[in-house]
Amino acid sequence: MGMEKDTARFLIKIMQSISIILLWMLLNVFFGIYKGYAFFDSIPARTNYVYYFLFLVSLIGLIFYLKNKWKQ
Repeated sequence: MGMEKDTARFLIKIMQSISIILLWMLLNVFFGIYKGYAFFDSIPARTNYVYYFLFLVSLIGLIFYLKNKWKQ
């Protein structure tokens, strides 16, 4: 008894989506919280601006990637 090809492709697509989201979240938590780039004292430093810029660019890229993946 095997799994149908469409069902297997669907489950693989779900797992790949979950994996890429978790990887994106782990990287942002590592650099934002562990390295401290998400926090600033009284005024934001250049590293804070870079972190938030890369955060937004990677979020937009992740959304486009997932949209294209699920259109197929």
